[in-house]
Amino acid sequence: MTTATALWWAVSASGIYHGINPGMGWPLAVSAALMDRSQQSLLKATLALAAGHFLAMAAILFPFTALLFLARWQREIQITAACLVIGLGLYLMVNRRHPRFLARVPPSRLALWSFLAATAHGAGLMLVPIYLGLCRTVDTDAGHAAAQDLMARNAGIAMSVALVHTLAMSLSGGLMAFGVYRWFGLRFLSKSWFNLDLVWALSLILVGAISLLVVV
Repeated sequence: MTTATALWWAVSASGIYHGINPGMGWPLAVSAALMDRSQQSLLKATLALAAGHFLAMAAILFPFTALLFLARWQREIQITAACLVIGLGLYLMVNRRHPRFLARVPPSRLALWSFLAATAHGAGLMLVPIYLGLCRTVDTDAGHAAAQDLMARNAGIAMSVALVHTLAMSLSGGLMAFGVYRWFGLRFLSKSWFNLDLVWALSLILVGAISLLVVV
């Protein structure tokens, strides 16, 4: 398996992981479907959550696209990104309370809620080391390529990473929501709730540490 292939699998796996995590919102899709007694409401809610999640990924990845045309600083940029991911993971290990402002977002604004939740939990930041690794797998002579070409290439990778990740997230989260709605109901959520906050924090630290070891 090539490095690029492994990294794309990491993008998909992180999407599945985010989708399964109830903190990314699939229980809200179940709630919407049960209240409206309609599977279409579940689909609409899932699409709204996906839209917000995609925007959160893009909001994190695209600023790094602008930075990466400074090819001579690429190693420093990757080290900084890895340290940020590790730092956020350590912070979430200490402070596991969900941001209070998420509770103030009305259920009718699922896309906004999804954007804020993904941003607050560092979902997009987790993708940064993987994205930077993918940029390095593309052969380009940075010394002779125009900055505009480099940015266009990196922007394309950023868009692909955000799309693939969000698709994997939506499919896994949507399947979780459909299964609970179709067969288990809200009683399952109240009795079998699982909390992945600690696993989430540890995964951020792991991703950052691996990225840091590879760069250094």
